[in-house]
Amino acid sequence: MKIDIVTLFPEMFSGVLNHSIIKRAIEKGAVEVRLVNFRDYSLDPHQKVDDTPYGGGNGMVLTCQPIFDCVDAIRTEDSQVVLLTPDGVPYRSEKAYELSKVKHLILICGHYEGFDERIRTICDQEISIGDYVLTGGEIPAMVLVDSITRLLPGVIAEDSHLNDSFNDRLLDYPTYTKPSVYRGMKVPDVLLSGDHKKIEQYRQEMRYNRTVERRPDLIEK
Repeated sequence: MKIDIVTLFPEMFSGVLNHSIIKRAIEKGAVEVRLVNFRDYSLDPHQKVDDTPYGGGNGMVLTCQPIFDCVDAIRTEDSQVVLLTPDGVPYRSEKAYELSKVKHLILICGHYEGFDERIRTICDQEISIGDYVLTGGEIPAMVLVDSITRLLPGVIAEDSHLNDSFNDRLLDYPTYTKPSVYRGMKVPDVLLSGDHKKIEQYRQEMRYNRTVERRPDLIEK
């Protein structure tokens, strides 16, 4: 899989891409991540990429030309262009699985007050990671790269993500490790029993109970 991140601040991604599972996935060739600064595509003598909004208002708006030309240069017939924006479709586990099947993702990171509305016309999807506003699309892009990369074949054990929270609309079950008793808190006896059938039953019950308690909206859906 190939992911191109279209951004004004490629240096923000150095920590995310150079550590832990994502770094190992890149080294194994499971994913290729490229950072593309769309300022490099600006035709302005000073590489300007934003301007004041028509109709007045606060802040600056990203202009069409640099982003259009950037996407035109890197897009292929296998590409899916995703615009990261607060008014996009809410990002869910199902969408992460869907995007993990795409051969080439182009993630556009907005910034400043917003982007020219016409930029939406070159995008296949618009995604939001939550009902709040960030200073730019870089952090949402990191979220997508992390959540998608771990689903790629050979990156982590398949069982690890099949049992994740939100799969089957249920949260994950509680987990424990040694010691079996810590500050008076004891690991549930069933997990120490060695009876794998009972352990599986316990875990499924806990997934359901925890979801009912913490996220009843998932059960209702």
